[in-house]
Order: sequence, then structure tokens, then C-alpha cells
Amino acid sequence: MFDLFGTLSDPAAEVTRRAVVADTARALGVAEQEFWGHLRSSFRDRIVGRHGDTRQTLTFLVQACGARPTRAQFEHALHVHLQGAERLRAPRAGALEVLVELRRRGFALGVLSDCSSEVVEGWADSPYRGLLDAAVLSWQEGRRKPDPQLFATAATRLQVPTETCWYVGDGGGRELSGARAAGMTPILVTNALVPQAAGHRADPDDYTPQHQIPDLPDLLGLVGSAS
Repeated sequence: MFDLFGTLSDPAAEVTRRAVVADTARALGVAEQEFWGHLRSSFRDRIVGRHGDTRQTLTFLVQACGARPTRAQFEHALHVHLQGAERLRAPRAGALEVLVELRRRGFALGVLSDCSSEVVEGWADSPYRGLLDAAVLSWQEGRRKPDPQLFATAATRLQVPTETCWYVGDGGGRELSGARAAGMTPILVTNALVPQAAGHRADPDDYTPQHQIPDLPDLLGLVGSAS
């Protein structure tokens, strides 16, 4: 079971998140600092669906900023926002090849992500979708990491006991301690080549697991095969 952001996706993209948000703010005619502040403060609510889909969420953020964009301006900003969100979840180098190889070795594969509506709405066209057997996305589930129900749901959808699951993540959302509490074996991806990405994790884990890898392709040397 994999985390998405900073694990399957490119950790270097996390460093660009502020600039991506600034593009949306400019398209709306909103002050970037104010828009960023409301986006950050609403994170925990957005990732469990409390502000609705992406259009509804962007409407909420516009209202929070006291802005009144025209309809055309809003539609353009929505397009800019969705394009930016897609860039942020692009696969890291080697990620898709790792998934292909793990499937060849007989592993059932899934993703468990704290994410807002953009990921869910774009999942059908995601490059990960056809390589994964299950997706547990917080916006759909109405829960965020490290809620134990998310890990139980992930194992159920993979049709395996939690005790047989590896959980691979960069440590955001206290996911590694959550995986351990659920009975999974956690693996930390340290992203050693992109150390600045660590500063962009939300609710970082204070638990350091036994198993650590510097980059995602190193996973293949750790886990062996499913048999």
C-alpha cells in the first residue's frame, strides 16, 4: 500500500506547490498570500470533503478571500487550478516501473492518500489507476490519516490481512505510525535526493520505522516477492 504525494508522485513537485497555488490566485485576482492562507487553514476539512467538489471548494476559497471574480474569470481559474493539481501528482522517476515490477512479482497494490477533490476527480485518467488494485482516498472516505479505519479499508480492498501489508510513505499525515498501529509493516521513503520536500509534509510523523529507503526504486531490493 502506497502513499501518493511525495511517495508515488514526484517529491520535487511539492517544492513548487506554493507557485502552483499562486497561479490560481492570480487567475482569480486574489492576493496570493491570502489565498494560500485560506487554502492551508482549510486543508483538514478539504481532504475529507467538507467543502464539496473542486468547483465548490474554489467557490468557498473565493468567498473566504472576499473576492468577486467574473464567471469567465472563475472558470479560467478553475481550469488553471486543475492543471496545477495534475502537475503536483505527476509520477516520480521510476514510480510506474516499480508498480509494474511489483505486479509481476505477485503483489496486490493500492494507494492510501490524504487528498482533496482534485485527485478523486482526475483519478479515472491517472497514470497510476491501471497499475493499482485499490484506491483509498480521504476525500471519498470522509476520514484522514492516521484514522485506523482507512488502513483497515485498504487491506479489505486488497483482500489481504493488514499483517501481510507493507505500507510505503514519506511520513506525512502520521501515516507510518498509523500503518504500524494497524498491523502493517511501514517503510519510510526518505527522498534523500530532495531533502527540502520534507518541509512540505502536512502533519509529519514523529515515528521512524525500521525499514527506510532513499528513493522509491530501492523498494524492489527490500520486499522480494509476494510468494
